[in-house]
Amino acid sequence: MSVLTRDEAQTRARFLDVQRYSIALDLTTGDETFDSTTVIAFTAHTAGDTFVELKPAELRSATLDGHPLDPALLDGNRLPLTALTAGPHELRVDAAMRYSRTGEGMHRFTDPTDGETYVYTQLFLDDVQRVFAAFDQPDLKARFDIEVTAPRGWTVLANGITERTADREDGAGTWRAATTPLISTYLAAVAAGPWHSIRTEHAGLPFGIHCRRSLAPHLDADADEILGITKDCFDRYHEKFAEPYPFDSYDQAFVPEFNAGAMENPGLVTFRDEFVYRSAVTDTERQTRAMVIAHEMAHMWFGDLVTLRWWDDIWLNESFAEYMGYQTLTEATRFTDTWTDFGVSRKAWGYDADQRPSTHPVAPDPDAVPDTASALLNFDGISYAKGASALRQLVAWLGEADFLAGINTHFARHKFGNASLADFVDSLAASTDRDVHTWADSWLRTTGVDTLTPRVDERDGGWTLTVGHQGSRPHHITVGTYDDVPGAPGRLELRDRLGVDVPTGEVISALGRRPALIVLNDGDLSYAKVRLDPASWDTTLRALSGIPDPLTRAVVWNAARDMVRDGELAPLAYLEAARAHLPGETDLALVQGVLAFAHTHIADRYVTPAQRPLALATITGICRDLIRRTEDGDNPGLRLTAVRAFIAAATQPDTIAAWLADGTVPGGPELDPELRWRILARLSVLGAVGESDIAAELDRDPSATGQEGAARCRAALPDPEAKAAAWQRMFADDSLSNYLFTATAQGFWQPEQADLTRDHVTRYYADAVALADRRGPAMAEAAGRHAFPVHAVDTEALEAGRTCLKDTDLVPALRRKLVDQLDDLARALRIRETG
Repeated sequence: MSVLTRDEAQTRARFLDVQRYSIALDLTTGDETFDSTTVIAFTAHTAGDTFVELKPAELRSATLDGHPLDPALLDGNRLPLTALTAGPHELRVDAAMRYSRTGEGMHRFTDPTDGETYVYTQLFLDDVQRVFAAFDQPDLKARFDIEVTAPRGWTVLANGITERTADREDGAGTWRAATTPLISTYLAAVAAGPWHSIRTEHAGLPFGIHCRRSLAPHLDADADEILGITKDCFDRYHEKFAEPYPFDSYDQAFVPEFNAGAMENPGLVTFRDEFVYRSAVTDTERQTRAMVIAHEMAHMWFGDLVTLRWWDDIWLNESFAEYMGYQTLTEATRFTDTWTDFGVSRKAWGYDADQRPSTHPVAPDPDAVPDTASALLNFDGISYAKGASALRQLVAWLGEADFLAGINTHFARHKFGNASLADFVDSLAASTDRDVHTWADSWLRTTGVDTLTPRVDERDGGWTLTVGHQGSRPHHITVGTYDDVPGAPGRLELRDRLGVDVPTGEVISALGRRPALIVLNDGDLSYAKVRLDPASWDTTLRALSGIPDPLTRAVVWNAARDMVRDGELAPLAYLEAARAHLPGETDLALVQGVLAFAHTHIADRYVTPAQRPLALATITGICRDLIRRTEDGDNPGLRLTAVRAFIAAATQPDTIAAWLADGTVPGGPELDPELRWRILARLSVLGAVGESDIAAELDRDPSATGQEGAARCRAALPDPEAKAAAWQRMFADDSLSNYLFTATAQGFWQPEQADLTRDHVTRYYADAVALADRRGPAMAEAAGRHAFPVHAVDTEALEAGRTCLKDTDLVPALRRKLVDQLDDLARALRIRETG
């Protein structure tokens, strides 16, 4: 199948305009395919040739201006349209299209709990052509009329308000959606099935939330929270943006086996349905769901109302929505500390991505995104976390009033159209006297992470601070200074916060004793690695948990994390700091973030096999302290976090097996399905359970999540036959859905089982390459992300991977993941050598 190049898209955009798509989908034709009829009204500016994209199971017919086209002319995914005359045209395409089990195109899912079936579209980035024929590029916007015939008992959701317009004798119904305004092809959306729906009205518009029927009690339990956050964010955006919400309704559908967190389809946002919580969660997880709601709503303006012209500007969509999601949540809801979670968890995603060979500018050069396949590779920590960090720094430097004025100018200039980085910067520049163009060149067109290092000198009854700067970007930062609280060992208090521009050579000087702790980038308003001077590091080791502001603590924890990754702090020393300070930590996001790094990076990769038992014992010790501290029940989220981390780090089965047998952790919490599967997965790794135990738990919880839990446990069993069966399911049996593949992969590789799976390390590369060729980019990405042997930290594994990369025909999505994974592997080897 051909990918669309930027040059081809630009040529086609100059050649034609598209006025309207009239799409009729019939979802009653069987389990494998659905019928798709598309009528496209378009205008050619001059005489010439072009093509339309589709990927049918069968192309039945195509007519251009009433004249039949030969279906045999379809070349891969391109149907040529030749000898077009200048003026209006009508293309009609009738095809059978395949349902997907990989989360691409029209995904079909049957709920194992009740046997009900659901379908939904995920058309981003170029999967429109899996559902209907289209000129599949973002700058050929059109209006959409969508009609869907669906089985008895189903409801159809779409971008606009839907109504049932006809009934068939067999009970099937035909649904018609209101015509959309001008939108890009990848934003058209349909979700159909026997949805459980909760509807309301806000600001004169219909709002709705929807999920599978089997999840109905769980959605009902959280409906007030979800709808409340939705309404609060909607109102706050209308205070920020001059342009009103541009669509006729706002539905949010929680759909199964969704590859991303969510998708910003206008009027019909789709979310992964893990956000409908069927087990206990922490408040930080609720905050994450709320942030995704706010993020996707921001896209209604930046992404949907104004859309990128080509995929090199994907950051314009994602960085803006990421920044607005966190900021608006802080302003409009009860979640007022969102930037702490961003700092300790999300931002690390950007830092890590920006230090790999695959790094790219936030706004890459257009020539670096020559086609849609390369564009898919930029949906990463740079386009999201680094871009949002850059915008946060821009707001700090520019001022929020000027920033919002520029944003509103941008919306006014380009609404229902397309725009580029240059357009965005011009809109910002129109609202300020500052040199935004130079700022954009420094921040958006460069790669890598700057490093800021303090130099503190004490002399003549005072002290001075200069900030060393390794990198090229200007930074407007805050320097926080802290003193020990008299009579309160381990507690610090703020002395002052000072604004500093880097690099300027500015020297901060003051009389008296130096502060006990000096923190660069206090408040985390910029994007840079920071270091601590020796005296401040000593203070950190004895008083980190006593820093009064959780966001400052996040900056310090990130500094320690970076020092580990850069080989400047031994991994076990990081764990010792966590052992000293996490038991007294009050911020849940920090506890979760530090424990996650401690386990998945340090215990599983950065320490040697000989050191790993000590690392796991340190983690379980932290968790025991947190569990004891929360016995009074006043912090259930912290207790749940500690219980989960204890389970994951357990090296002996006795304690967690007793929890499973009793159905509860002593003193709580009672074991819900999520905790039961967590325990069973760890017991599977440890060889303390077998197939009969897994089957019994699946009988107890036959849900989709239960199916994934069973797949994860079966793959984790320390048995050669179990490993062979799991490998067969992943790499030879293409019937596994995206989620069941991921669950199996997550169970397969375990550091405790390195000898058992040693031969699979080299097998992985050939089998992953073949899988990617057969099943496409979504499964290629899953194979590179989840099925990669991350535990195999040795030179043989590294060389095997590098040999694989010499294959010039690798699917780009797999190549990108392998480049990143192998760079992480090389870093882990360096850390082991120095640590």
